[in-house]
Formats: sequence, structure tokens, C-alpha cells
Amino acid sequence: MSLAIYLYPAFIKNMDIRKYDYATLLDRAVASLPENVVVKERFEMPKGIIFHEGNTTILRNLADIADKVNRDVNHLFSYLLKELGTAGDIDGERGIFQGKILPKKVQEKIEKYVNKYVLCHECGRPDTKLVRINRTLMVKCEACGAIRPVK
Repeated sequence: MSLAIYLYPAFIKNMDIRKYDYATLLDRAVASLPENVVVKERFEMPKGIIFHEGNTTILRNLADIADKVNRDVNHLFSYLLKELGTAGDIDGERGIFQGKILPKKVQEKIEKYVNKYVLCHECGRPDTKLVRINRTLMVKCEACGAIRPVK
């Protein structure tokens, strides 16, 4: 016989056994969670304000989009430039792309960026941050603790 069998009755006698129901335990667990996890606000995909000026395409609210998804403006803009296959520049709070690009195409690339670099693949929340571990860019969820490499 193992030692655990001999110690088990003594452990039960010394233990303070309380009767808990499910609702009480659930309330206690929810109360111990951090505030940003308990709040259930709905994340809305940021919409770009996109228009053309001559032969350039302008994303007027680039800084607002980057702020909503909690990412660096330069990181978001360089991703958009690479995905759209064009050159461009940041002018204050707006992004300027060379050439006429369909607004629908720019919006699709913003949504692709959010799915790739912002949303957690485990819980679906946008409460993530980018961390670099051994030259690998990782998305770390602050809500559920999941970590995954960016593909």
C-alpha cells in the first residue's frame, strides 16, 4: 500500500470542508478575474476612410486604425504597403499610397492585418501584444495567455 492511502483519512479530518454550490464558485471565480477580461465589449473591425487625390490613394484615418488595434502606425503602414505592392508615405495621421487602389482592396488588407497580427486565435479577443522571442515575432494574448508565432 502506498503512503497516500494512509495519509488520506488524516488529510480529510484536518481539512475545512465547506459545501459550495456551482453559482457561488462561479461568482468567486469571476470576481478574481482581472477587470479587462471580465468586460465583454464587442470588438469592431476598424473601417478605413479611403479616397483618391489625383493618382494617389489616401487612407485618412491610418493613425486611428492603428490606435484601435493597439499597434504601431509604422508597422501597420509597412504591412499595407507590402500587401498592396506599392510605395507610399505617412503624412501626419494619414497614409498616402502611390497609384489608384480600390477602397475595398485597402479595407480587405486592413482586415487581414487585424486577423493576422491582432486577434487571438484561441479566444478571439483583440487584447494582444507583439513580442519577439529568438528572432520570431509572436502574438501574446493578455486575456487568455495564449502565444503563437505570426505566420
